Amino acid sequence: MIFTPGTRPDLFPKALGSGADIVCIDLEDAVAPRQKDEARAKTLPLFQTPPADDGIERMVRINSLRSPEGLADLSAIIASDSPPPAIMMPKVQSPDEMRIVDELLTGPCAAIRFHVIIETNDGLAAAYEIAQSCDRIDSLLFGAVDMAAELRTDLAWETLLYARSRLVHAAAGAGIDLIDVPHLDLGDTAGLESAAAASCQLGFTGKAAIHPKQIGPINRAFTPGEATVERARRIIAEFDRSDDGLVVLDGTLLEKPVLRSMYRIVAIADRTSRQEKSD
Repeated sequence: MIFTPGTRPDLFPKALGSGADIVCIDLEDAVAPRQKDEARAKTLPLFQTPPADDGIERMVRINSLRSPEGLADLSAIIASDSPPPAIMMPKVQSPDEMRIVDELLTGPCAAIRFHVIIETNDGLAAAYEIAQSCDRIDSLLFGAVDMAAELRTDLAWETLLYARSRLVHAAAGAGIDLIDVPHLDLGDTAGLESAAAASCQLGFTGKAAIHPKQIGPINRAFTPGEATVERARRIIAEFDRSDDGLVVLDGTLLEKPVLRSMYRIVAIADRTSRQEKSD
């Protein structure tokens, strides 16, 4: 996922061509307070033209619904004849917030999907309930900068492991995606690769980017390699031939629950292959 500021509609087409799976127009952190009205006015017209069938998700990050700017964002979306297909909501703290927004977005807005940022102590405590609160929620996102400030810690990946783990639990329980915070140091490619790999291993399904040059390393981290995919296919084939639900592969005993992970790996690989062929 890559962000583009709402004040720069000219960057939206460039972001769509960057290789990201999700492009999010940002009305929150990327926009100065004095430019909120301008960003909103420039962003919503971008959705008047039907999107291309390119497999890229498009969304808008609104401001917190606890702020006048967030209420203005939501009101403008409700009043729009061509609302964005998805909205990202920051600083969500309770499942009731999601239920209220779900009730408000009707008519042309009834199809809008939700992406929820967890970045406060209250949100972290209620993450499992928030993830289950509405069937329009497609993903949780980890807001590490705000969370670190709340927890009185630094931004190191290891110090926020507890918070990340709670979100893995919540997202997996709801069967939705979980997207990690962007890596903020554009010159630290090794750090980006390390953080993306660690988040993938923990159970995240993606990571946000703040620059197109970060997308390649992120995609590589979350795309299973050829050896991993081949092993997954071998395991599935062995279980298909097994009569007792147990398989020994390369000297390792495998039980049937491992199939869930293997099917997931193969599904990701097959979808990635289809996307590459269509490109």
